[in-house]
Amino acid sequence: MTRPVIALPHAVGVVIETLERAGHTAWVVGGCVRDSLCGVTPHDWDLTTSARPDAMQKLFPKVRLTGVQHGTVTVIQDDMALEVTTYRGEGAYTDGRRPDTVCFLSRVEEDLARRDFTINAMAYHPMRGLCDPFGGREDLQAGLLRAVGDPDQRFTEDALRILRGVRFVAKTGFTIEPHTVYAMYRQMQRLVHIASERVFAELCTILTSRYTGRALRQYRAVLAVVLPELAPMFGLCQHNPHHCYDVWEHTVRTVEAIPAQPVLRWAMLLHDSGKPHTYTIDEAGVGHFYGHPKVSAELAHQILMRLHAPNALRTQVETLVEFHDHGIGQEERQVRRALAKHGEAVVRQLLAVKKADYTGQNTFPVHLQELQHTERLVNGICAQAPCLTLQTLAVDGYTMQELGLSGVSIGEGLRWLLTQVVEGQVPNEPEALRACASEWKESRDEG
Repeated sequence: MTRPVIALPHAVGVVIETLERAGHTAWVVGGCVRDSLCGVTPHDWDLTTSARPDAMQKLFPKVRLTGVQHGTVTVIQDDMALEVTTYRGEGAYTDGRRPDTVCFLSRVEEDLARRDFTINAMAYHPMRGLCDPFGGREDLQAGLLRAVGDPDQRFTEDALRILRGVRFVAKTGFTIEPHTVYAMYRQMQRLVHIASERVFAELCTILTSRYTGRALRQYRAVLAVVLPELAPMFGLCQHNPHHCYDVWEHTVRTVEAIPAQPVLRWAMLLHDSGKPHTYTIDEAGVGHFYGHPKVSAELAHQILMRLHAPNALRTQVETLVEFHDHGIGQEERQVRRALAKHGEAVVRQLLAVKKADYTGQNTFPVHLQELQHTERLVNGICAQAPCLTLQTLAVDGYTMQELGLSGVSIGEGLRWLLTQVVEGQVPNEPEALRACASEWKESRDEG
């Protein structure tokens, strides 16, 4: 096997040279080595060294004490923040998340032995080349994900590594080595003890990666541990002419069909989660899921609250899930109503959701043609900068006061005027709106 050459940033080379001039050894390690061997420019460069944190503080003028208890400091070199960690071994993981104790070691090979997967257990030195005691480079070339040493021990130490394995599949399309897979299944119940924020971060990456469909299909049992609401969808036949796939396969196809944005991917993952709870079969043997969007939205709320998802993402996902099955319309007036109700941004997201939903059904292409017509209407209406909100109405509360309205009647009148404008019954012009408001007030007073 040829010796790899990795081009290190100047700042990284300076840190390695500084440490070694002082009698220590130092290597770049982990993900930056893996990515470099794949021809991908690393986002971050991490180093490992025989030097202790106190020694590093003396060697470098700018050091942040980011994790001294675990042997980690951040060295600032040429305005580049580099995480540098002392070679270390780890004691038992009582809580399944972090080691109870950490001991500092003298050899890089010992440090690599504590890491999760072989492709992450490689170190590189500009003079000594690649240190790869567990065959990570060979596994990388074979597209194989293998745990370092005993896989059960690795996952017992930190159960989040199980989700990281699924994340690597989603990002790279790699195959997980059989012994590692079996250990993931044996240990996956440990995931229930992992902090929700850590789980949510891993799930977001899984959902927005290139091979997300492969990960969702192959490791659905793992995902069901942290998202148990998904399990009833697995293998649920829909018995409906609009669907040729079971609920889970349809869901996966919709996730694959929509742009890789967290809000959209989460919406598709959860849009039909309420179907198992609303499933009925009529006398003709046709399956129905009446009311499933509302139930799905409630489940989305429950799931995303439990995972401590950002409020903005949660709110957007719940809206898209709740309205994913509602028509936007084939007529300009209907589309104007939708734009007035949801706003342009949400309507365009709903178009993407509905397109993915129809693509995942793979039954009636005419639905996609109808969506194209709807999208043309949306584009045409939005290009005209129409009045779709109270803020863009050509009159305001002061105008309504001049007409003799007060209190809650002002808001009622403005909302009624907006409806007339959206419906195309009256132009958004001050005089026309004043006249319309006067008529509304008179009819209201007479009533």
